[in-house]
Amino acid sequence: MSNYANLPAPTPEGGLNRYMQEIRKFPLLEPEEEYMLAKRWVEEQDTQAAHRMVTSHLRLAAKIAMGYRGYGLPQAEVISEANVGLMQAVKRFDPEKGFRLATYAMWWIRASIQEYILRSWSLVKLGTTSAQKKLFFNLRKAKAKIGALEEGDLRPENVKQIATDLGVTEDEVISMNRRLSGGDASLNATVGSEGEGSMQWQDWLEDEDADQATDYAERDEMEARRALLVQAMDVLNERERDILTQRRLADETVTLEDLSAQYDVSRERIRQIEVRAFEKLQKRMRDLAMAKGMLESA
Repeated sequence: MSNYANLPAPTPEGGLNRYMQEIRKFPLLEPEEEYMLAKRWVEEQDTQAAHRMVTSHLRLAAKIAMGYRGYGLPQAEVISEANVGLMQAVKRFDPEKGFRLATYAMWWIRASIQEYILRSWSLVKLGTTSAQKKLFFNLRKAKAKIGALEEGDLRPENVKQIATDLGVTEDEVISMNRRLSGGDASLNATVGSEGEGSMQWQDWLEDEDADQATDYAERDEMEARRALLVQAMDVLNERERDILTQRRLADETVTLEDLSAQYDVSRERIRQIEVRAFEKLQKRMRDLAMAKGMLESA
């Protein structure tokens, strides 16, 4: 798909307000219109149809991107990454599955944003567990929930509660909090004048202990694993993919109760689908990794 250059682009110079005004000009699609456009893209590779599907969902991408403020990264770049994820979703969208594009695109948008954040921060290594990555993306929310918003080290009781809530060790909470808050001087402190173009301290800092060769190798591996994840998701049906995404991959995970209401089944049934989907995904990723020579056979 080569229409990315024709999309409105958020820039610090142009201002996000102007960008938001521009994307509001694109009309939302009715279900029937969306279906016909998707069919034209799938069957005829009609780039104009794909472009219309992308532009009609730019507001969705921007809304999701705004939920990732607070990581010290330029908001314009986060939105751009969200748009990349949106385009990937449009490219792979199958209108015959019965779901709207927005439902399908949410995972791609979030995955693209989270990958960008992880690459930019280089805090969460590939060897870490999903719980540790959840800690990275949910520590601020967890601190706000218990009223522990002050900078610096957390009190022992707060460390214990956050570790329990997020399923990680207390040492991991302490370490991640120090790296996110910057110890005595907050990495979130603004440098220069306030405004959309202002920078934060963490935008300027480098890890003096970083081994650049290792860092680049890990980034390559991260890209490979992300590609595996994307490929492996095909083993799941639409319901399994949606439930697993909302339960384990979304920046704000959804409760079993909410999903049971959404799908009109019991909470236990949702839990069973989630567990089965996760097991299928793990097996598929292992098989793909072995086929590509990324893992040795046991």
